[in-house]
Amino acid sequence: MSDTLQIKSVPISRRDSFNTRDKQTRELKPFYSGDIKILLLENISQKAVDILNKAGYQVEFHTKALDKDALIEKIKDVHVVGIRSKTKLTQEVLSHANKLIAIGCFCIGTNQVDLTYAASRGICVFNSPFSNSRSVAELVIAEIILLARQLGDRSREMHDGVWNKVSNNCYEIRGKTLGIIGYGHIGTQLGVLAESLGMHVIWYDILPLMPIGMSTAVESLDEVLAEADFVSCHVPETPETKNMIGA
Repeated sequence: MSDTLQIKSVPISRRDSFNTRDKQTRELKPFYSGDIKILLLENISQKAVDILNKAGYQVEFHTKALDKDALIEKIKDVHVVGIRSKTKLTQEVLSHANKLIAIGCFCIGTNQVDLTYAASRGICVFNSPFSNSRSVAELVIAEIILLARQLGDRSREMHDGVWNKVSNNCYEIRGKTLGIIGYGHIGTQLGVLAESLGMHVIWYDILPLMPIGMSTAVESLDEVLAEADFVSCHVPETPETKNMIGA
């Protein structure tokens, strides 16, 4: 009896819900980490680079996004690509990715990737939904205060050498109503921060979700726009959400 375990390759493909599958299915077979090439773009954390190198993978690291021609050339020979939001993995680019098995979007959205075409090629795409949700929520709070105190106008005047000390139409945000469109990872954290500053929070989402804190769900987008003093929109770009404001 041989001591060698024989593993027979079998064809696999994306699940049947995708109707645009590539005619050529991929084969499942063992691999060694030293054979896997990983391309990391847009200054992915050095810690991630170190971990992958230590695991034996071949890692190529770039601090910025590549232009289309350079990206097409690089992607021909790699198995995994890690990106943020600037790199655009279109069908044209992905059509040259002969060995690609996974795309890691180290950000919240995945609209920079042609998901339908990636699925047809059996390429797994994943994101990092919690990666910067807190940072975005804090930034929104800062922008609300900036608008309430007219800091943008005062900053421009100061750069022009004008000292305009005014309080007319400048307000505290305490007691004001914040309307959140899209009550996901960012929306929920934003609501918590806003309530801690004394704001009243209302929100609208197409899904039935559990409110956090004292926030209140409303029935429609129009209701948010009618009641809120400030509105913050946190939804993915889809055919349903495109041009939803100001269309």
